[in-house]
Amino acid sequence: MKVYFDVEKNLRVLISQEDTNNDKKITIEDKGQKVFKLISIDNHQYEICGTYYLSILLQELYLAKESGKKKVMLTDKILFQSPLDRASYLIKNYFWDGLTRAIDENNIENAIKDSKIKQDKNYIYVPFTDKLAYKYFKKLERKKPKLKLSVKKLPELLNENIFHKINKQPGILTLGLKRKTKKKISGIPFVVPGGRFNEMYGWDSYFESLGLIIDGKINLAVSMAENFFYEIKHYGKILNANRTYYLNRSQPPFLTSLILDIYNYKKKKNITWLKKGLNYVIREYINVWTDSKHLTPTGLSRYFGSGKGMPPETEPAHFNSVLKPFAKKYNMPIHEFRKNYLNNKIIDNKLEEYFLHDRSVRESGHDTSYRLEGRSAYLNTVDLNSLLYKYEIDIAWLIKEEFNDNFNYYGKKYNSLFWLNKAKKRKIIINNLMWNKSTGFFFDYNFKKKKRTNYESATTFYPLWAKLASKKQAKLVVKKALPLLEEYGGVAASSKHSRGIINKNRPQKQWDYPFGWAPHQIIIWVGLKNYGYEKESTRLAYKWLYTILRNFVDYNGTIPEKYNVVSRSHKVFAEYGNVGVDFDYITKEGFGWMNASFKVGLTYLDEKLKENLNKLIPPEWIFK
Repeated sequence: MKVYFDVEKNLRVLISQEDTNNDKKITIEDKGQKVFKLISIDNHQYEICGTYYLSILLQELYLAKESGKKKVMLTDKILFQSPLDRASYLIKNYFWDGLTRAIDENNIENAIKDSKIKQDKNYIYVPFTDKLAYKYFKKLERKKPKLKLSVKKLPELLNENIFHKINKQPGILTLGLKRKTKKKISGIPFVVPGGRFNEMYGWDSYFESLGLIIDGKINLAVSMAENFFYEIKHYGKILNANRTYYLNRSQPPFLTSLILDIYNYKKKKNITWLKKGLNYVIREYINVWTDSKHLTPTGLSRYFGSGKGMPPETEPAHFNSVLKPFAKKYNMPIHEFRKNYLNNKIIDNKLEEYFLHDRSVRESGHDTSYRLEGRSAYLNTVDLNSLLYKYEIDIAWLIKEEFNDNFNYYGKKYNSLFWLNKAKKRKIIINNLMWNKSTGFFFDYNFKKKKRTNYESATTFYPLWAKLASKKQAKLVVKKALPLLEEYGGVAASSKHSRGIINKNRPQKQWDYPFGWAPHQIIIWVGLKNYGYEKESTRLAYKWLYTILRNFVDYNGTIPEKYNVVSRSHKVFAEYGNVGVDFDYITKEGFGWMNASFKVGLTYLDEKLKENLNKLIPPEWIFK
């Protein structure tokens, strides 16, 4: 049945009646009647009851208003969509598009936005080696004066002094361009996480691509890989993200996994593309993860963010608890000490060491956590070395299966045995230094103290994801480690015991208990399934999806960056809060890897569990 409704009139009355706290959403926190009479153009009443369905009505009316419609056709299929169907539909048809960017003439205005930095000009930095890009963006600078673009070419050689100088005028780093015709050039698209993170991030992009592939957006996943190739070629590494203040660090390496996921998805195999990708993988492995800064005397690698001082992208008050004792030491207020430190008027070796570790934490992607605080640059982490083990295994497999066990890397011949031996060596060292049989945890190793840490983290599942663990080790991880990390809403980033006390001098970190993160959940599901623990992976996937869907239903379609998995809530008050919760009327993005985790998680549920999820039956009623 086709029924038309006056957009402005119904929207105005709906907001007045149901958005009682004036946050431009309809949620369970509003104290309205929870019953609304929708008036059609021909003056008939249509009743809608309940927070969830009223929030759908709000979203649909606002979308109509935003597109300039005076009247809109609404149907029961739209207004009474089941939670699972609506979340899936919005992610596939709205959120991915809302998160897609490209750095070119048509998209530059959206791509240059950076809420983390405030300045008068919009700086665009082009790598020294990309002549086409420099010519293209200089022309764009002249063509669009209202955007206040300032295009700069990066020096051929980058060092600490260059990083420090550039950080005074931070800007976006260009990514790949492609010629559509002789005269038409467009940017290779990419997906951003969302909110304040309006650039292409390293490990976010891998998990986002998993969701893109499930939703049939394979070409966008390929574009993400192509931009990674561009970054390795022109910036020397897969960047933390494509802003200048991220130039000196990378993020967790997932490139072989991305390449294999794309290659295996496509029916028509492109061996030329695979060869290109494998060349970039090996280059990254050699020049980044096993270079002199990352490789340690143990034979294992570490995260190591180059640079100096305080990361410019952080919130002004982020380091107050760290700076407080130093400000006291130099007898000045924190704001004055910060200013003097940033201007190099104060140099303190102890503080420099702290920021060395802080930059390394940020390269790990786990920024921030007490697992890594104040020692990250001295740690061989279980997550990084599991990822590199998988690199070595993947490279060996590709060389043997796709390149007849003979791969030419810039004149150097590699066979699979070379890489298998690397993997074997890494596995032995990981087991010797990181495995603790009595606790069932793989722990990070402090190579400076020559001592294994005892911080109980969800990263203990990385060896299962990488298929590095033995069956006995996997059994102990499930038996002993999982119960310390599993909560009502999924797996927490750490145990409560390891996180320790929280007070004003020791504030909550976002990558610790009680918070859970999408990449950890996906890695854990895959890891458990690898070793036959499908019952456990299904239970954990259901818990996570229930948390997502419960908040989606109760809070106007909210899909945020992370959750409190103890309370099953999106209300997170740590560091910068939670991204993806600040929107008016309807979210256009969700959050990148959270969207993906919803899509991936559904593949772990059978039809009966999907039906239960759609009914929002809490997991404790299903799993005993």
